[in-house]
Amino acid sequence: MNHEILSQIVFEEKHLVTAEESAPNLFRRLPQGRAYADRLIDAMATCHLVALLESLCLREVHGHLDADAQVVVGNAVRCNHCAPIPRGTLLRISGWVQGIGEREVTFRVQAHDDHEQVCDGTIRLVFARRGEIARRLERKCEAIARRELFLAA
Repeated sequence: MNHEILSQIVFEEKHLVTAEESAPNLFRRLPQGRAYADRLIDAMATCHLVALLESLCLREVHGHLDADAQVVVGNAVRCNHCAPIPRGTLLRISGWVQGIGEREVTFRVQAHDDHEQVCDGTIRLVFARRGEIARRLERKCEAIARRELFLAA
């Protein structure tokens, strides 16, 4: 991980908010949210906003890792979704590296519409060893399979 190159990352992006990203649309698909989805405001769901911001940060660091040996994973998100974002809004998103650790990078992210700032936050990504993450996932999947066999017996 080249700290000097990572420290210089800055991005600006535009994103048109779609109906698919609305809170009612998302919660209609979740068993726990179906009962009240139609009472939610027709605006961008916070989780879609967070996923969009995280995907932009991930995109920026992917060119700076050994894809065969490393994977970048989200570690911490702080997002102040401070104003509603209706569908059809053109978001202006900016981000820059705010801090770098031994195996991590923290981005500051902001989003604005034509009227105001709609989001301010930070996203911390960690560079992990691909093999280590794969082994941890495999152990968990094996434990789930053993539990399912036990419960089925």
